[in-house]
Amino acid sequence: MAGLDAFEQEIRIATAGLEPDEIRHALAVYARQSVAEVVQSGRASARYDRYVNGRRGASEDSVQLPGPIVYEFSLWEPILTFALLELARRSPVKSGRFRQSFIVLANQRIVTDFDEIGPDDEVIITNFQPYIRKAEGGVLSVPRFSIFDGTKRSLARRFGNSGRNAAAFSFETKWLDIRSGVHPQIPYILKGHQRVTAAKKSSRSSAHRAGRLTLERRKDREAGQPITYPSIVITQV
Repeated sequence: MAGLDAFEQEIRIATAGLEPDEIRHALAVYARQSVAEVVQSGRASARYDRYVNGRRGASEDSVQLPGPIVYEFSLWEPILTFALLELARRSPVKSGRFRQSFIVLANQRIVTDFDEIGPDDEVIITNFQPYIRKAEGGVLSVPRFSIFDGTKRSLARRFGNSGRNAAAFSFETKWLDIRSGVHPQIPYILKGHQRVTAAKKSSRSSAHRAGRLTLERRKDREAGQPITYPSIVITQV
């Protein structure tokens, strides 16, 4: 509160002796200059909504004292850029193909201009390569670590709501059925036959406790079935 009190005191000193119309004009000019500076510096997106005395889209010049003039910025671009860089950093590097195959979906369509994403959209990041599940399981990486789940945790640490951000974001790792038409290589249909896996002879094995010698077959691993895709799901809350 000390910072806010100091700001209000500066405003009172700066506007002392001015007529109301002069104060309104000075406030409008200050607001325009401030938003231009943060956009040009790269600290905020060029896409934003403007609210003047609670009226969306109204001109700064129409402000009625004491205001406020509020700019609501799109925060998707820095979040998704960070996510894609982190996913690439955690990905296999043998050919680089997997690193170049991440896609961002909003409303079940691929987006590349992140400023087009609305505040209420659900955003999904996944990868269209058919070996995505092996990559997430660490089979293709040394040392082994999760790609999507690890990135999700990094996102939560950096962009989760901890009092620093006006908006809070939810980050989840999910294995999703993604419909055809989203990308030419999605969904990948499994070929061949699912291997039979022996159940571990351990009390921790549910198959062993049930008296089975092998693990149950998973439908998403049977020939002719589409795979599920490990994904990061992001929503603004």
